[in-house]
Amino acid sequence: MALMRHTRLTTWVPSAVLLATLTLSGCQSAYYDVMEQAGVHKRDILSDRVIAARDAQQEADEQFSSALERYQSVVTVPESKLSRTYGELESDYERSQAAAERVSQRIDAIESVAQALFREWEGELDQYQNQTYRRQSERELEQTRQRYGEMLDAMHRAEDTMPPVLTAMHDNVLFLKHNLNARAIGALKGEVNQLETQIATLRREMQASIERSNRFIDGMTPVD
Repeated sequence: MALMRHTRLTTWVPSAVLLATLTLSGCQSAYYDVMEQAGVHKRDILSDRVIAARDAQQEADEQFSSALERYQSVVTVPESKLSRTYGELESDYERSQAAAERVSQRIDAIESVAQALFREWEGELDQYQNQTYRRQSERELEQTRQRYGEMLDAMHRAEDTMPPVLTAMHDNVLFLKHNLNARAIGALKGEVNQLETQIATLRREMQASIERSNRFIDGMTPVD
């Protein structure tokens, strides 16, 4: 499997430190060249990055669901426990923010390698002498581009649902910080329904994106 080959190689390639440096500095083309020399192609890297993004989306989905449960429980917390509850909500917000950032980073990484892959694939079409092979490769390129575009659109729709939820969570945490009393609980009661609606939308889009990711991964997996 290409995925397994990539996973093993990244643990023993002698240029591992160089690769990390190249990646951090934004020298993606140099990174891809070195990986190519190690036998790991852009197609393999793209598949791995889509898997990483799918997993990050799943983690984000679970984190936001967990945060919602915490908010739902706040309205029944005794005033004497509000201080501890504030700390828990703040931690949930920070974890949710980190999960959202990971999703965005994974999507950026996918776009980077996909652009390089499609540019290379298109450029190599003219190298074919056998026109039947060329037409077949061109069809596969267009089909892959279409599936990729559908997947990326779904990822961005899911990504766009997270900032409004994070904003609402931050406002509630900030308000609770300065109002550890019954008035704060009353205010939060009015916000829970809105948060439930926002997170329901987030989770729906996230699951749709995960399904699209799985379809794309299946389409990129070589048939034995």
